[in-house]
Amino acid sequence: MDVRSDEVTVDEMSLDEVTRRVQKLIAVAERTENSDEADAFSKKAAELIARYRLSSEALRPRDPDEFIIQRHFLGRGAYVRARFLLLSEVAESMGCLATYTTGPEGTTAQVSGVHREVDAVMALFHSLHHQVGVMVARERRATAAATQRFRRAFMFGFAERVGEMLREMQRSIVAEHRDGDSLVPVLLEQRARVHEFASQQLGPIRSASAPSPVVADGASAGRKAARDADIGRIRIADQPALGSGG
Repeated sequence: MDVRSDEVTVDEMSLDEVTRRVQKLIAVAERTENSDEADAFSKKAAELIARYRLSSEALRPRDPDEFIIQRHFLGRGAYVRARFLLLSEVAESMGCLATYTTGPEGTTAQVSGVHREVDAVMALFHSLHHQVGVMVARERRATAAATQRFRRAFMFGFAERVGEMLREMQRSIVAEHRDGDSLVPVLLEQRARVHEFASQQLGPIRSASAPSPVVADGASAGRKAARDADIGRIRIADQPALGSGG
């Protein structure tokens, strides 16, 4: 299994992802001054709308402050729980909630939260997933099974350290913000609202069973690699922060 693979065909995309693709196609078609390009983008958008039976309501632009749930297919196999941990750590750092469900086709994550924050979560997750995929693909061990165990542990260690780094950034931003003390209850209130929204939309949410243990040297290597990761940009109130390893 190639852990770097994060590209999916349209048929493998969730309805949310298809909707976003259609919205982008329509936006590009409207902006371009090339009539052939506009026609091509419009036809592709129309094809997807027909195939997935998307309504005009589904395609309407969303309020950036609206609470939404965005789904992302995580796949199946040895690396799924590590992928979810990475997504969960990013979501938690931005005041969102990541949950998952499993089915015959594999595992699907749901990220609940304010639209603008969910978009930021997914952008950072995709970046980090690509980064760790490139890093872990270089790792080889004596056998295929040993390689898979090491890579799985590497991804868990990477995700755990990224989560710690994001929380450290958040604490630093809150501490340095001019109204830092007043931000804490605001962030806690938003977190509670997100959990309530997710419970209303998804039903009862229970804690997942602990994943199987990972090999220590792989996890240690992943934590070390995370120090060089680009962890993007987090915004709390009006205070941006550019991420760096640490």
